[in-house]
Amino acid sequence: MIMTRQFQSTVRLLVAAIAVAGLVLIGVAAAGPAQAAGLRNCTELSSSPRSGCWEDVWVGGAEHRFVFATGCCTQFKGHVPDDLDAFYVIAAQDDPPQSLNASFRHDHVVRDTAPQNHGDYSTRLHGFFVLCSESGIASGACVFEMNSPQPGFTLPFAKSVNGQALTSVEPLEAAVGAGLITLFDTGAVIVGSIQQNQ
Repeated sequence: MIMTRQFQSTVRLLVAAIAVAGLVLIGVAAAGPAQAAGLRNCTELSSSPRSGCWEDVWVGGAEHRFVFATGCCTQFKGHVPDDLDAFYVIAAQDDPPQSLNASFRHDHVVRDTAPQNHGDYSTRLHGFFVLCSESGIASGACVFEMNSPQPGFTLPFAKSVNGQALTSVEPLEAAVGAGLITLFDTGAVIVGSIQQNQ
């Protein structure tokens, strides 16, 4: 699958526009667990700014709450390390999806929470779309759902690989290594906190 520079530029601009989905809520430190109780789900909000909302993310096969720090259109101004961990955007694993914005049904996957923090920690993550590769589709190993993160751009978001759900990082990254999945760098830096579900 060939991704053009124009498409990458368009997707990077799109990232700010799909904040309802919670993909790119960027900013500074997130609200703590006590504050999160009164927050609304990001998918329920319909106007900017979308400050301090939450969505679920898959962490090691279980859903946890991710509290996004600030609104959709705030540019992250801090230093961004080169080795940020990933915030993967995949096809919905269950119904309803974790995020729904018109034709862009999707879920999120992040690495396991830090046990020394009892599962609560603030972090910056690098956003990636998780797409079935040409070879993954041709072999039938990668099951996908067509999604349109922006009108005119419909992409095969990965749903499962070799019959395995993508609700944890390990099978997802193994599928990348096997060439069955392609990661598309959105250029987004997501800031928030991952919390144990209440």
